[in-house]
Amino acid sequence: MVYGNLTRDPELRSLPSGVQVGTFSIATNRVYKDKDGNKQEQADYHNIVVFGRQAELVAQYLNKGSAAFVEGRMQTRSWEQDGVKKYRTEIVADRVQFGPRSGGAGSAPETARGDESAEPTPSAGGGIEYPEEDIDPDDIPF
Repeated sequence: MVYGNLTRDPELRSLPSGVQVGTFSIATNRVYKDKDGNKQEQADYHNIVVFGRQAELVAQYLNKGSAAFVEGRMQTRSWEQDGVKKYRTEIVADRVQFGPRSGGAGSAPETARGDESAEPTPSAGGGIEYPEEDIDPDDIPF
């Protein structure tokens, strides 16, 4: 399982059998402190392969920068090119879930009758109502 952002637009191809194959890559980020206590950031890149209808949906709805959660299995394949044996490790996806869209449809707050000056209405499932007064950390019991 990996969760990250696409580093390039998905590519969609067809096998001779007609099955659709999609390929893309995902970057996962890790933030940690080194032995000296300094904050470090590390990015890892994962090649993803997806088949069938899911490949079509990935190519249709995801693009570079989109967030995605991928579940699948690791597979290493090898081939020979110009007399040199090459290897590539990929995640063959069983399931791809799309992450939240930034600035996409549905992200704008709802307004009454299209009046832009109206207060946003909370959506079903409710938004979080934050208190107006400041919270003093010393008042928290834990």
